[in-house]
Amino acid sequence: MEYALMTKLAAEFVGTAILMVFGNGAVANVELKGTKGFHSGWLTIAMGYGFGVMFPVLMFGAISGAQINPAMTIAQAVNGMFPWNQVLPFIVAQLLGAAVGQLLVYAAYYPHYRQTESPEAILASFTTTDASDSNSNYFINEFIGTLILVLGALCCLEGDWGSKNKASAAIVVGFIVWGLVTSLGGPTGPGLNPARDLVPRILHQLLPIAHKGSSRWGEAWIPVVAPIMGAIGGAFIFKQLFA
Repeated sequence: MEYALMTKLAAEFVGTAILMVFGNGAVANVELKGTKGFHSGWLTIAMGYGFGVMFPVLMFGAISGAQINPAMTIAQAVNGMFPWNQVLPFIVAQLLGAAVGQLLVYAAYYPHYRQTESPEAILASFTTTDASDSNSNYFINEFIGTLILVLGALCCLEGDWGSKNKASAAIVVGFIVWGLVTSLGGPTGPGLNPARDLVPRILHQLLPIAHKGSSRWGEAWIPVVAPIMGAIGGAFIFKQLFA
């Protein structure tokens, strides 16, 4: 069934908002002072992001493809797998969804943002950073992670078995994200999604949060550019070798 463009955009908007609530909500639960999940560990965050991708793909995969990631949208368009005339509307919907999702996290954890005095903990619930303060490492990690994510997602969702059983494929994609955050999350998070990093960074700059510190704009281009390039590479490998 082919859905109207506005229905697809609504799916991308809601799906990206859900991603943010589950993903950055998990980070807030672990990092912010006084939460019931305070210092519960990295696996909590990895699980949050895994579910944050799995559920939108299950909910909206049949409607919009549940790309919920500008890097995925651009990569598919570059490789002739998605119409260019829908790229900008999809990205706008994803960015707006990311904003709403992050604002929901902020509202839910508002008392804990007020209690938290660590700028690093506050920033972590909004954006990625590189643990070694290395821009080159930041770029490499985001590039590799997004390439694997896009290649894995396309192989699952567009491959022979996945196209016959979309629900099973969506669950596997969630586990790919869970695994990537567990395995490649140490250096940068990872972000793997420009909307997941850029929009929350803007909100971090704008929201009146005490002790929030710098939004680190000098490195903000990396989790935007590196995922896009990695995604293009992942989609290219899929199309050339496995499509």
